[in-house]
Amino acid sequence: MTRKLVAVSAGLSNPSSTRLLADRLAEAARNALAARGEDVEVRVVELRDVAHDITDHLLTGFPSPALKDVLDAVAGADGLVAVSPIFNASYSGLFKSFFDVLGDGVLDDKPVLLGATGGTARHSLAIEHALRPMFTYLHAVVAPTGVFAATEDWGHEGTLHQRISRAGGELAALVAAREAVTVTDPFELTTTFDDLLNGGGRTVTNDMRL
Repeated sequence: MTRKLVAVSAGLSNPSSTRLLADRLAEAARNALAARGEDVEVRVVELRDVAHDITDHLLTGFPSPALKDVLDAVAGADGLVAVSPIFNASYSGLFKSFFDVLGDGVLDDKPVLLGATGGTARHSLAIEHALRPMFTYLHAVVAPTGVFAATEDWGHEGTLHQRISRAGGELAALVAAREAVTVTDPFELTTTFDDLLNGGGRTVTNDMRL
């Protein structure tokens, strides 16, 4: 069975260092799972593409088709990579808003790898004091290693690569230890119309006793 990884990037610019980190983390996890003999499908989602849809959902309670596709992808993922830029020592509003519109219980026991980007290493603890508590509250299983990449880190590929590889391996181990996610449609019929007409498969008689 194919394992599904979804990487969520809350980067606002294009190109974005946040998207780059999400790509690198997802690739590291994919490689680690492939080394375990797992088939892996990776999807990267840029929240900037559905930013207006997220706001509309917050106001109306109904997702657009594009946003529903993203929400369904996250719900059906065996593992999640979540990366946010750091603003004012915390995750971005777009990042938080997206996880606010996820359905209840979607992240229960789901392995999650956290990443963040910022202009300076002074924000490196934001993963521990902002992102990790939020995902713990959502009952996700968060990989021990979170990866923060400051602007200067992209010039030291060796050190950053080591952290990305370690984190990707941890996510892969968490995913491999769990059964593959299966999502059922709550509106899917489990019986045929003939069964429904026949009382769910039971024999219907006209025996009426007064």
